[in-house]
Amino acid sequence: MKIGVLGAGQLGRMLALSAYPLGHKMRFLALTEEDPSSLLGKTFIHDNNPDVINKFSDDSDVVTYESENTDLTIVNEIAKTTKIYPGDLSLHLTQHRGREKTLLQKLNIPCAPFALVNNFSDLSQAIKNIGLPAILKTTKDGYDGKGQFLIETESQMNDAWEAMSGVESILEGFINFKRELSLIAVRAIDGNLKFYPLVENSHHEGILRLTMAPAQEISDSLQKKAESYMKLLITKMNHVGVLTLELFDSDDDLIVNEIAPRVHNSGHWTIEGAQTSQFENHIRAITNSPLGDTSVKSKFNAMINIISKHGPTNKVLETRNAHLHLYDKKERQNRKLGHITITSDSYKELQKSIANLSSYLP
Repeated sequence: MKIGVLGAGQLGRMLALSAYPLGHKMRFLALTEEDPSSLLGKTFIHDNNPDVINKFSDDSDVVTYESENTDLTIVNEIAKTTKIYPGDLSLHLTQHRGREKTLLQKLNIPCAPFALVNNFSDLSQAIKNIGLPAILKTTKDGYDGKGQFLIETESQMNDAWEAMSGVESILEGFINFKRELSLIAVRAIDGNLKFYPLVENSHHEGILRLTMAPAQEISDSLQKKAESYMKLLITKMNHVGVLTLELFDSDDDLIVNEIAPRVHNSGHWTIEGAQTSQFENHIRAITNSPLGDTSVKSKFNAMINIISKHGPTNKVLETRNAHLHLYDKKERQNRKLGHITITSDSYKELQKSIANLSSYLP
């Protein structure tokens, strides 16, 4: 089957690497010939030319996307002639934080208190209603900590609103949490649903730096609670493919922070650590193939992001239970250049390997 991907970043790259062993061919709608996926399939350069989009669509049997910031008009246009998964509803809901939070509220899934903010007066009223501290975020396009401002005192209100550059925003109440978790699931066209175990994520300056998988000290009830949230959401959206929930594990409850309608950074460990990776299962789902086993292969797993500089890659290669994945990207501040997965049946050995590669962590 010919699989088209809207976008040609590292997620598209890893989707391609999972698709080829299954006998598929890849097409990418890319920004440049230098994008990380550009050498892994037939590439169509997106220059706002409708003819290019049509040629890409006509040359694909099924289309998917690698970012919730994908242009919805392009998705709707492609959907007229070519199957596209996940569907436009998943994208419509998750690319706007207000719509996302409203959906959570309607389904009685715990999330932070929130209010939409279109001007300074809205911000002032929202702070009165929600209280401080709170986080002001753009409703669209924010990722890896971008488009966010933590407001701790009323004296920061002007700076916060100016930081949003006047675009539609959302104020969210600050959640005190013990740790950040995420849950990845995959849903097939026929509705078959599989879950990966909850994982624990550590961020620095808004960017994911370390994932521990599975997360330790997770009770069956907590895993089941997260899965119940996921089942409600993924079914409501009629979502096909991988869906990710970012969660706060707080003293009071398990609280959903964000939803990502795609394969996710916190699931990269599954390439070596799970029986079937998130990437392969996404390919299986959108091509109407049986879903793969999501159970873990190694008892303890970790994923370290490579940020800004490639660092001592030979040291990674010398670490017995470490696996290096580079994305063919040039070094740049705060840019994701690759990741390292570590697998082990010993927690002590896993921690030793993480310590050995500590130069990659802040």
